[in-house]
Amino acid sequence: MTKLLKNLWGRFLFRDRGVLPTKRLLLLYLFISLVLLSGMGWGISWRNVITVNIIVFLISLVDLLLSPNKKQLSIKRTFSAELERGITYPVQLEINNQSQHSFSFRLIDGLPQTFETSFPVFGVAEKESTTEITYETIALVRGNYEIKKLYFRYSSLLGLWEKQKTVELMESVKVIPDLTETKQYLENAQKFLVYEGLKIRRQRNGVGDFSKIRSYVVGDDPRKINWRQTAKLQEVMTNDYEPEHGKYITILIDCGRMMGAELTKGNRLEKALEAALTVTAAALKNGDYVSVLAFSKEIKVFVPPAKGMAHLQTILHATYHLNVDAAESNYAAVLQYLEMVQKKRSLLLLFSDVRTFLHEESALAYLKRLRQRHLFLMIGIEDKTLIKRTKEEPLDVQSAMVKSIAQQQILLKKREKIKWEKQGLQMIEAREEKLAIAAVSHYIDIMNQNLL
Repeated sequence: MTKLLKNLWGRFLFRDRGVLPTKRLLLLYLFISLVLLSGMGWGISWRNVITVNIIVFLISLVDLLLSPNKKQLSIKRTFSAELERGITYPVQLEINNQSQHSFSFRLIDGLPQTFETSFPVFGVAEKESTTEITYETIALVRGNYEIKKLYFRYSSLLGLWEKQKTVELMESVKVIPDLTETKQYLENAQKFLVYEGLKIRRQRNGVGDFSKIRSYVVGDDPRKINWRQTAKLQEVMTNDYEPEHGKYITILIDCGRMMGAELTKGNRLEKALEAALTVTAAALKNGDYVSVLAFSKEIKVFVPPAKGMAHLQTILHATYHLNVDAAESNYAAVLQYLEMVQKKRSLLLLFSDVRTFLHEESALAYLKRLRQRHLFLMIGIEDKTLIKRTKEEPLDVQSAMVKSIAQQQILLKKREKIKWEKQGLQMIEAREEKLAIAAVSHYIDIMNQNLL
């Protein structure tokens, strides 16, 4: 295909500029041709046929001339600079028509293929007015994207011709993880204090920072009664304590091959990121220092510890583009690196695949050394397929073998977990929809028990 043909084909596919006949004009010519062909049997000459076609063509050209000039049209797009993955967002377009003619139009925005939407968008623009239209889109893959063009096609007065106009509208859009659970925690933290129906245990008596003096209620520890305030107010008052703040939380995010396993919505890495950001919001809200380390075969991102809710944006902008690598994770290297950069005692919260981690014997030696200074907690996602296989009825030999192998894998995992937990390395698994709740509730449990 020559360069000229490629340009013409590109214009035909709704790109660049050009003028195209509409279906209405083609159907009109088809109808007139059939009438003239049938009339040739009655003596209509070729001269009359050509004359009629020329007249129709001239009328269509007049219709084309009465359509708005491209310079009389301007388009403005309003797009959010940050989109959360999987959330529907509106995109607003303003079409300014400065001509004396109304027209109908359809458009296709130059969104990346990872954005889900329905094109083309149809509408009508009145003369000498601004028309506002809105369409919705969903970003399915995190990352940084540039939206450069918008392809606009509008018809003439009689709808016989369409003009194409390509508008340069440069937009830079960041697609970040879904922060729905993070926002829910900030709005209602109590919801995240329940996991598997169990309330988080209260903190040990007399430990933590003094919070306030309040009225005594049934169930309070009598040893906390503030006798000075009780005598002054003639009412039993008690001291209220809260967990100590200013602790160090280090969140480790595995980006290795096993984190690419697909779940009901997204993959393991997507859920781990969302849960990690929720824990980050909880820790920063409580006044703790939070650092984040993402890794696979090598270190991908390290955010030094800091406190304050503004640090959440720093972590979000540093991790929103993380993707799953095809390589296996090097746990030994990341733990060795962590030993150098994190000198203060902290809670090491690792989001990874438990079954893969259990087979890393080389990481156990580093974790034993880290355990002397830090507190380790690993959180993984339950394998729904494996659990489902263990509950199936063995109807034949093959299904019985599959069930027995699945049960064997679960027992093997339990034995390995017990071996690691004897070394003081706690591991838990949660359902994908409960991962953030499990992570936050265990973090608060550790803070309440003053284990750091």
